[in-house]
Amino acid sequence: MGHTFDYFNDQHRMVRDTTRQFVQKHILPYIGEWEENHSFPRELYALAGQAGLLGIGYPEALGGSGENDLFMKIAFSEELMRSTSGGLVASLGSLDIALPPVVHWAQPALRDRVATEVIRGEKIAALAITEPGGGSDVAAIKTRAVRDGDHYRVNGSKTFITSGVRADYYTVAVRTGGEGYGGISLLLIEKGTPGFTVGRNLKKMGWWASDTAELFFDNCCVPKSHLIGAENGGFICIMQNFLKERLALSVMAYMSAQLALEACLEYVKQREAFGRPIGKFQVTRHKLVDMATEIEIAKEYCYRVASGIQAGKNPIKEVAMAKNFAVDVAEKVTREAVQIFGGMGYMRESVVERLYRDVKILSIGGGTTEIMKELIAKQMGL
Repeated sequence: MGHTFDYFNDQHRMVRDTTRQFVQKHILPYIGEWEENHSFPRELYALAGQAGLLGIGYPEALGGSGENDLFMKIAFSEELMRSTSGGLVASLGSLDIALPPVVHWAQPALRDRVATEVIRGEKIAALAITEPGGGSDVAAIKTRAVRDGDHYRVNGSKTFITSGVRADYYTVAVRTGGEGYGGISLLLIEKGTPGFTVGRNLKKMGWWASDTAELFFDNCCVPKSHLIGAENGGFICIMQNFLKERLALSVMAYMSAQLALEACLEYVKQREAFGRPIGKFQVTRHKLVDMATEIEIAKEYCYRVASGIQAGKNPIKEVAMAKNFAVDVAEKVTREAVQIFGGMGYMRESVVERLYRDVKILSIGGGTTEIMKELIAKQMGL
């Protein structure tokens, strides 16, 4: 497929094989059932931890495979998407948005305890930024943390938190200072902390296998040692985290499109209309060609942007462009796939139906398409 050999080495291919086998053995036989149950067994975290999959991209000292190999993470993510469930991928991967601030900025004792347990799959980590009053506008968060001796007292609420029901550790954005981005800090809050309650598992249009929760803080008492980074210095930690989260969502997007295309390529050989396979009709062939073309372009551009991040650059504009383009491709391709499948494409048992539903969140999560355009405009000096 294209010039992927420019980006991936033998070690990456080994990770790809391990992940593919993991998906075929532990996920694919059960995924339909898990989707309908709106959950998957917690043991899957431990299995993924044992297989070394959760540690990809984390320091070896914490049980990871080593940092600074973004293409190893991409190889893993692409293969995990072959589970066909965006919700499962989002939940199993929630550590990748929750842990980086802990790994880079938490106090060593906290970092070592939390990160090693999560990387082993013994505990689950979630990131809690979004609030009922707003999502993409991070600088406007209202949840407040007030210093009280050697603790913080936290009051407020969060919503749409991936892995929010089952998580043990939450990386929570709070306001410790004044208005705007200069007053935001990150706190590590553990499940079971007095004053912290988890709401219901929210019912969603897609990502069914993922648990998504509301969180409530009522005079929740958090040790000062659980501050991640400097007080009022949380915004920069959040922003650095966003770059890789947006890239990860871009990978989910082009892989959703890829899976939909592959399903179509199989289907058009078998499905007949007017006495011949529908793949023999020019209109169908050209649709499939357009789908394949856009997927290749989205994927190659994501790889290019990833290589920029890998080289230590901070391609804010390019990541935003990659996300918007890949998500646009995913929405178009999955919609066309449902159309090609016809009535069958509307049935819950067909993979294209799930992909079509799951893709919609990608233009909202990690910063909406509109926010991405504002970021791009700012980087263009507009």
